[in-house]
Amino acid sequence: MLKNTEQRYGSLSIGLHWLTLLLMIAVYALMEFRDIFPKGSAGRDLMKECHFMVGLLILALVVVRLLVRFSGPSPRIVPEQSPLMHKLAQLAHLALYGFLILTPLLGWLLLSVGGKPIPFFGFELPALLAPNDGLKGTIKELHETLANIGYALIALHAVAAIYHHHVLKDNTLTNMLPKRRS
Repeated sequence: MLKNTEQRYGSLSIGLHWLTLLLMIAVYALMEFRDIFPKGSAGRDLMKECHFMVGLLILALVVVRLLVRFSGPSPRIVPEQSPLMHKLAQLAHLALYGFLILTPLLGWLLLSVGGKPIPFFGFELPALLAPNDGLKGTIKELHETLANIGYALIALHAVAAIYHHHVLKDNTLTNMLPKRRS
């Protein structure tokens, strides 16, 4: 089953969800571990370039995820959640999608105002703004702050899934797990 139904997420949504997680792990690891290489070294530059490309790949993937999300139904949660829980879930998803869109866009803007190339797997994307040293610091700070907030959003998302599964005992988590083959 490729598409979502009212009973379960389709394999496309499930695959995109878990691929996003893997790419998020990669994008954070690339920045966290770049310090194993000295500044100005080829290894460090490669880690940063891969960070840029994976971040932009996440942005492209989120666009696909949103198209898939709004092209069909979302599975019903059984047992049904309260209106408050439903509203909190909507807000959390909005925050996650905002984070997944804004963080890579800010990275793209940061490279643009820094006058640096925007690499994307053999291609060079256009700059979104002209070089501007005055904006560079502000955009860098926003990008890094949002990336740090991302840790909390990802943790909240994981804790909420576990809470739904073990406390509320609903199907929220199992709907997003790959289906086992019999």
